[in-house]
Amino acid sequence: MAKAASQIEMPIGVVVRKTPGVTRWAKWNWRAVAVLPGAAPADWLEMRREGEAVEYHAATLPLTLWADETEAYLVNLSDTLPSIYLVLRDELKGDQPLNAVLVTASPFEGQDYADTGEEIVEKIPMTEGLIAWVRDFTLKHHRDEVFIKRRRDKKRTDLVEDGKGDARIRQVSDVYRAPRRIVQ
Repeated sequence: MAKAASQIEMPIGVVVRKTPGVTRWAKWNWRAVAVLPGAAPADWLEMRREGEAVEYHAATLPLTLWADETEAYLVNLSDTLPSIYLVLRDELKGDQPLNAVLVTASPFEGQDYADTGEEIVEKIPMTEGLIAWVRDFTLKHHRDEVFIKRRRDKKRTDLVEDGKGDARIRQVSDVYRAPRRIVQ
Protein backbone atom coordinates (compact mmCIF):
# COMPACT_ATOMS: atom_id res chain seq x y z
CA MET A 1 0.00 0.00 0.00
CA ALA A 2 1.43 3.40 -1.00
CA LYS A 3 1.95 5.95 1.73
CA ALA A 4 0.29 9.35 1.15
CA ALA A 5 2.63 12.32 0.68
CA SER A 6 3.10 14.26 3.90
CA GLN A 7 3.58 17.50 1.97
CA ILE A 8 2.66 19.06 -1.35
CA GLU A 9 3.91 22.19 -3.05
CA MET A 10 2.63 24.71 -5.59
CA PRO A 11 4.34 27.83 -6.99
CA ILE A 12 2.44 30.96 -5.99
CA GLY A 13 3.03 34.34 -7.60
CA VAL A 14 2.39 37.39 -5.45
CA VAL A 15 1.13 40.72 -6.78
CA VAL A 16 2.25 43.83 -4.91
CA ARG A 17 0.70 47.24 -5.54
CA LYS A 18 2.69 50.48 -5.13
CA THR A 19 0.70 53.67 -4.52
CA PRO A 20 1.83 57.16 -3.48
CA GLY A 21 2.22 57.57 0.28
CA VAL A 22 -0.13 59.76 2.24
CA THR A 23 2.49 61.22 4.60
CA ARG A 24 5.76 63.03 4.01
CA TRP A 25 7.61 60.23 5.84
CA ALA A 26 6.49 57.46 3.49
CA LYS A 27 6.90 58.29 -0.17
CA TRP A 28 5.28 55.00 -1.30
CA ASN A 29 2.74 52.58 0.13
CA TRP A 30 3.36 48.90 -0.70
CA ARG A 31 0.53 46.36 -0.34
CA ALA A 32 0.15 42.73 -1.43
CA VAL A 33 -3.14 42.47 -3.32
CA ALA A 34 -3.37 39.10 -5.11
CA VAL A 35 -1.92 35.64 -5.59
CA LEU A 36 -1.31 33.82 -8.88
CA PRO A 37 -1.46 30.02 -8.32
CA GLY A 38 0.91 28.08 -10.59
CA ALA A 39 2.73 31.24 -11.75
CA ALA A 40 6.04 31.26 -13.60
CA PRO A 41 9.14 32.73 -11.92
CA ALA A 42 9.19 36.54 -11.72
CA ASP A 43 11.27 39.27 -10.12
CA TRP A 44 9.37 42.55 -9.75
CA LEU A 45 7.83 42.34 -13.21
CA GLU A 46 5.55 45.33 -13.91
CA MET A 47 2.04 44.08 -14.71
CA ARG A 48 -0.17 47.18 -14.78
CA ARG A 49 0.13 50.94 -14.33
CA GLU A 50 -2.70 53.37 -13.49
CA GLY A 51 -1.31 56.86 -13.05
CA GLU A 52 1.15 56.64 -10.15
CA ALA A 53 -0.19 53.26 -8.95
CA VAL A 54 1.78 50.27 -10.24
CA GLU A 55 1.16 46.53 -9.77
CA TYR A 56 4.12 44.18 -9.84
CA HIS A 57 4.44 40.41 -10.02
CA ALA A 58 6.93 40.66 -7.17
CA ALA A 59 7.99 37.03 -6.85
CA THR A 60 6.94 33.43 -7.25
CA LEU A 61 7.44 31.37 -4.11
CA PRO A 62 6.60 27.76 -3.24
CA LEU A 63 3.51 27.28 -1.08
CA THR A 64 4.15 24.08 0.87
CA LEU A 65 1.38 22.32 2.77
CA TRP A 66 2.48 19.95 5.55
CA ALA A 67 0.36 17.06 6.88
CA ASP A 68 1.15 17.90 10.52
CA GLU A 69 -0.08 21.52 10.18
CA THR A 70 -3.64 20.71 9.12
CA GLU A 71 -5.11 22.24 12.28
CA ALA A 72 -3.72 25.63 11.22
CA TYR A 73 -5.15 25.20 7.71
CA LEU A 74 -8.57 24.38 9.20
CA VAL A 75 -8.45 27.61 11.20
CA ASN A 76 -7.59 29.51 8.01
CA LEU A 77 -10.34 27.84 5.97
CA SER A 78 -12.94 28.56 8.67
CA ASP A 79 -12.12 32.28 8.50
CA THR A 80 -14.55 34.58 6.68
CA LEU A 81 -11.90 35.22 4.03
CA PRO A 82 -9.33 32.35 3.77
CA SER A 83 -5.94 33.87 3.02
CA ILE A 84 -2.33 33.30 2.06
CA TYR A 85 0.24 35.04 4.26
CA LEU A 86 3.16 36.74 2.50
CA VAL A 87 6.32 37.53 4.47
CA LEU A 88 8.33 40.50 3.16
CA ARG A 89 11.62 41.96 4.34
CA ASP A 90 12.71 45.55 3.76
CA GLU A 91 16.31 44.87 2.71
CA LEU A 92 16.86 47.67 0.13
CA LYS A 93 18.71 45.56 -2.44
CA GLY A 94 19.23 47.61 -5.61
CA ASP A 95 15.94 48.45 -7.33
CA GLN A 96 13.92 45.94 -5.30
CA PRO A 97 11.97 47.76 -2.59
CA LEU A 98 11.10 44.59 -0.64
CA ASN A 99 12.28 40.99 -0.61
CA ALA A 100 9.51 38.35 -0.70
CA VAL A 101 10.66 35.58 1.65
CA LEU A 102 7.78 33.16 2.21
CA VAL A 103 4.16 32.36 1.45
CA THR A 104 2.16 30.17 3.82
CA ALA A 105 -1.42 29.05 4.35
CA SER A 106 -0.86 28.76 8.11
CA PRO A 107 -2.15 31.73 10.12
CA PHE A 108 -0.04 30.50 13.05
CA GLU A 109 3.18 30.75 11.02
CA GLY A 110 2.13 34.15 9.68
CA GLN A 111 1.55 35.35 13.24
CA ASP A 112 4.97 34.07 14.33
CA TYR A 113 6.65 36.21 11.66
CA ALA A 114 4.47 39.22 12.54
CA ASP A 115 5.42 38.92 16.23
CA THR A 116 9.13 39.44 15.53
CA GLY A 117 8.52 42.90 14.13
CA GLU A 118 11.39 42.47 11.66
CA GLU A 119 9.24 41.33 8.73
CA ILE A 120 6.13 42.69 7.05
CA VAL A 121 3.32 40.12 6.90
CA GLU A 122 0.58 40.70 4.33
CA LYS A 123 -2.70 38.77 4.27
CA ILE A 124 -3.84 38.04 0.69
CA PRO A 125 -7.26 36.48 -0.08
CA MET A 126 -7.08 32.99 -1.61
CA THR A 127 -8.66 32.23 -4.97
CA GLU A 128 -11.49 29.67 -5.09
CA GLY A 129 -9.20 27.06 -6.69
CA LEU A 130 -6.55 27.58 -4.02
CA ILE A 131 -9.16 27.23 -1.27
CA ALA A 132 -10.26 23.89 -2.79
CA TRP A 133 -6.62 22.69 -3.07
CA VAL A 134 -5.85 23.53 0.59
CA ARG A 135 -9.19 22.08 1.77
CA ASP A 136 -8.69 18.77 -0.09
CA PHE A 137 -5.18 18.33 1.33
CA THR A 138 -6.35 19.25 4.84
CA LEU A 139 -9.32 16.86 4.82
CA LYS A 140 -7.13 14.04 3.51
CA HIS A 141 -4.43 14.43 6.19
CA HIS A 142 -6.17 15.87 9.27
CA ARG A 143 -6.32 13.66 12.34
CA ASP A 144 -7.95 14.90 15.53
CA GLU A 145 -5.58 14.71 18.45
CA VAL A 146 -6.99 12.58 21.25
CA PHE A 147 -6.97 14.27 24.64
CA ILE A 148 -5.29 12.16 27.29
CA LYS A 149 -5.72 13.29 30.85
CA ARG A 150 -2.49 13.34 32.79
CA ARG A 151 -2.37 11.25 35.94
CA ARG A 152 -1.40 12.97 39.15
CA ASP A 153 1.57 11.98 41.25
CA LYS A 154 0.93 9.81 44.29
CA LYS A 155 2.38 12.53 46.49
CA ARG A 156 -0.19 14.01 48.86
CA THR A 157 -0.56 17.76 48.50
CA ASP A 158 -3.04 18.26 51.34
CA LEU A 159 -0.41 17.84 54.07
CA VAL A 160 0.87 21.11 55.53
CA GLU A 161 3.91 21.56 57.70
CA ASP A 162 3.63 25.09 59.00
CA GLY A 163 6.81 26.73 60.16
CA LYS A 164 9.16 24.39 58.37
CA GLY A 165 11.48 25.83 55.72
CA ASP A 166 13.60 24.07 53.16
CA ALA A 167 14.73 20.74 54.64
CA ARG A 168 18.06 20.95 52.81
CA ILE A 169 19.08 24.07 54.78
CA ARG A 170 19.91 23.68 58.44
CA GLN A 171 17.91 26.13 60.49
CA VAL A 172 18.21 26.88 64.16
CA SER A 173 14.79 28.47 64.25
CA ASP A 174 11.61 28.98 62.26
CA VAL A 175 12.42 30.43 58.81
CA TYR A 176 8.99 32.06 58.51
CA ARG A 177 9.32 33.97 61.78
CA ALA A 178 9.29 37.77 61.59
CA PRO A 179 12.68 39.30 62.34
CA ARG A 180 13.23 40.50 65.89
CA ARG A 181 13.36 44.16 66.61
CA ILE A 182 16.74 45.26 67.94
CA VAL A 183 16.24 47.39 71.03
CA GLN A 184 19.04 49.76 72.02
